[in-house]
Amino acid sequence: MLKGLNARSRDWEVREEQGDENGGEGLDEIRAALEQFTGNATGRLDSTEATVTEIRARMEAIERVLRRPGSQEQRQERQGPAPETRAFEAFIRNGRECMSADEVRSLLASDDTKGGALAPGEFIAELQRNVVLFSPVRAVANVRGIGSGSATMPKRTGGMTASWVGDTEDRPETTVTFGAATYDVAELAAWVDVPFSLLEDSAFDINALLAFEFAEEFGSKEGAAFVTGNGTKKPLGFMSDTGLSFTTSGHASQVTADGLIDLYHAVPTPYRANAVWMMNSTTIGTVRKLKDGNGQYLLATTGLAGSMATTILGRPVIEAPDMPDVGAGAYPIVFGDFSAGYRIFDRIPLALTRDPFTQATKGMCRFHGRRRVAGGVGKAEAIRKLKIAA
Repeated sequence: MLKGLNARSRDWEVREEQGDENGGEGLDEIRAALEQFTGNATGRLDSTEATVTEIRARMEAIERVLRRPGSQEQRQERQGPAPETRAFEAFIRNGRECMSADEVRSLLASDDTKGGALAPGEFIAELQRNVVLFSPVRAVANVRGIGSGSATMPKRTGGMTASWVGDTEDRPETTVTFGAATYDVAELAAWVDVPFSLLEDSAFDINALLAFEFAEEFGSKEGAAFVTGNGTKKPLGFMSDTGLSFTTSGHASQVTADGLIDLYHAVPTPYRANAVWMMNSTTIGTVRKLKDGNGQYLLATTGLAGSMATTILGRPVIEAPDMPDVGAGAYPIVFGDFSAGYRIFDRIPLALTRDPFTQATKGMCRFHGRRRVAGGVGKAEAIRKLKIAA
């Protein structure tokens, strides 16, 4: 637009020098165009300045919030753990009698009906991390929480059937049958004695100590129950479930490479993508010694950056100390998708009762912990066992 105005201006200047009688009208036209252009440019500049001012104001507001002493990150850092966690720690160290009114009110939100206190979320997260170290089943199974004494999950017991028919033939009837699997909650209990001197020492991480101690007890008992539990006062383990099928190893007393391959392909294809092998340390050692005709080991043990990452046919191997050893008629190896095949239901992760009297003469405070959990096979077709048999 500015180039056009300049060209027209030179044109009218030439005509005015040559005495063109219309030169005055041309100058008026140029003047009007220049005024219009100036007005438009001024409006655009005002609009741009207003936008920049608004952006600057927003940035300054954000900076003020970030510098504010009461920002969310600084408040969390200043306040430390949640009120329920602080109240729980005060309960562990001093008992309910020595707690402040605010701490008692915070603890009431997690009271146990048996007079103890339910562990808060932060404590449970630490407990579960420790439990997984002792119970690999929990690390790969389908774990969820429930709010009652049992969990009932629907399952399909019979599928639809289809048949080829002619154009005018009657279509056959087909039915789908459904059932329900019930998982009863079982209770696991343990206790640990802690010296009063540790409870009185505020610098000592008493929460970490209790989380590890209870996780060690609960983890070992859970691991055994999830693998071989008989369902009486404990979860039913997948090795005790009669619904699981098995594949023979091909030898009366040994694990064979052919048996592992047969077991792998006996699991339905949809489950193999997330499947894992599970066996104890002795069996892993036996499988690692399997060689081909050239003396080369069959088991892949080279992981990322030279670290050990044991796999069989591309799927990871999990060491479970509760699995049986290799022997005639034994089931030392299991393979399958545990996220679909085995379910764990947590009712109460940890309820803690403080007993400062029983061991007071020894300078110890006893903590009784209990855990309520259910477990059982969800989809039997997702998990399959290897039987040592010809």
